[in-house]
Amino acid sequence: MDIEAILENLLSLSSENEVLEFKEAKNSCNFDELGKYFSALSNEANLLGKEDAWLVFGVKDNGKKIVGTHFRADTTKLQNLKAEIANKTTHRISFKEIHEVHTPQGRVILFQIPPAPKGIPLAWAGHYYGRDGEQLNALNLEELERIRKQGCENDWSSEICRKATISDLSEEAILRARELYTAKNSDLRHEIELWDEKTFLNKVKICIKGKVTRTAILLLGKPESEYLINPAVAKISWILKNRDNIEKDYAHFSCPFLLSVEAVFKKIRNLKYRYLAEESLFPDEVESYDPYIIREALNNCIAHQDYTLGGKINIIESEESHLIFSNMGAFIPQSIESVITSDAPESRYRNKFLSNAMVNLNMIDTIGSGIKRMFTIQKEKYFPLPEYTLNSEQVKVVIAGKILDMNYARKLAQMKELKLDEIMLLDKVQKHKPLTKAEFQQLRQKRLIEGRRPNIHISFQVAGKTGQKDDYIKMRGIDNGYCKKIIIDYLQTFSEGKRVDFEKILLDKLPDVLDKQQKKNKVKNSLQLLRKDEVIYNKGKLWRMSKSK
Repeated sequence: MDIEAILENLLSLSSENEVLEFKEAKNSCNFDELGKYFSALSNEANLLGKEDAWLVFGVKDNGKKIVGTHFRADTTKLQNLKAEIANKTTHRISFKEIHEVHTPQGRVILFQIPPAPKGIPLAWAGHYYGRDGEQLNALNLEELERIRKQGCENDWSSEICRKATISDLSEEAILRARELYTAKNSDLRHEIELWDEKTFLNKVKICIKGKVTRTAILLLGKPESEYLINPAVAKISWILKNRDNIEKDYAHFSCPFLLSVEAVFKKIRNLKYRYLAEESLFPDEVESYDPYIIREALNNCIAHQDYTLGGKINIIESEESHLIFSNMGAFIPQSIESVITSDAPESRYRNKFLSNAMVNLNMIDTIGSGIKRMFTIQKEKYFPLPEYTLNSEQVKVVIAGKILDMNYARKLAQMKELKLDEIMLLDKVQKHKPLTKAEFQQLRQKRLIEGRRPNIHISFQVAGKTGQKDDYIKMRGIDNGYCKKIIIDYLQTFSEGKRVDFEKILLDKLPDVLDKQQKKNKVKNSLQLLRKDEVIYNKGKLWRMSKSK
């Protein structure tokens, strides 16, 4: 690469643009600002279809005059920027190269920035940046979605593995696939029996014209054929942890996933759980985890994993009676709530070819009801609802295998006027999970919660119907007038007191929705209000009643 020629070409351009930025940076540059430019220029290079974007130090933007830079004059420290930038970017993406050019006018640094990968907008410290002309701004929603859609348009799972043949597939897995496909299409049983392997794999849409796809390797491939989808991996890890979160056992599974799903299922200790049904002296006995939920959660991980990220699927089983399923890749629908309330299936899939093949083998459905059914099963068992955690790189769902509060769960399930999405949100309130502004407004309008974000609790209406009147009073807590009265009574009795004395009396009486520091602040504010009203005064750390009072 002739870097001097590239510099000359960049200087000849009439002005900066979305993929070119000049900075003087005579001696230094703010590290966070450098990271933002990296994110912005990388995203814009993706959107414009450019092979590179450039950030140039030592050049005045106005007039394109070389002024030279002393930024990280030590070459080793300059090259260390690659690792430093990678530590805060999506998938640790960093500069392609950092070039130094020594000109008669001074030293120039050219940062060669790669375009964001297809389908993956590049973030700096968790935020996405872009450019409007020469200006650095947050990447707008339309651009963000345009990059993300690239991953859907280019279906990784449908690509042909050039070096693979049908001999790389497991005969046992193919036989099991025939059984599942025949069970789903019983009217074609006799016709299916006449199909040879190649015809069957084409018909089920696992192979394309006899050629082995990445989907075929994932679902039916022999364990040793995993290398054919490199750098992606076909791995499912099951880990058993005790009550102290220490590993007790583990197992790893590779392709064929069609068989691995059953092997993982057998590893999970699905113990019996007993509880008393309402108005009954005899306990109901159920499995901690409904088999449908286990298979649905695991198959969803397989279908929606972003295999380009090179990660594996994890199932954590805790002796505290919960399962955690996680897979790599952002959640394509807007939210779990949108999936629950939608009357139609999701219109976009990350791995459309893989998902269709799994539908044909009856591993997942296409009508968007799988997740909704998981929530319904948990609700009808009076168990806590599935708890999803979503971010730009991972989807995680926690499935509880026991009841947290039998009375609350039973009564809540019997409130027929509540929709499933409202029960989901009240479940979050009960678990002290934060609500978004829209979720808060939805529950507030229905008078299902009280308080102010983030310190909210169930309303008196819900408390009355779920038998939680005592908890409601405790969560609502005492008012400011009562706090002031306690402080005044204390000082009238003992003449003086420190703030810590008032905290000992009041902290356990304040609402549980407040953390310890917030409770201390409430006591502090009550003292200041009384001082402002000249009811009390302080001398150092001691508080006393005002003489006029």
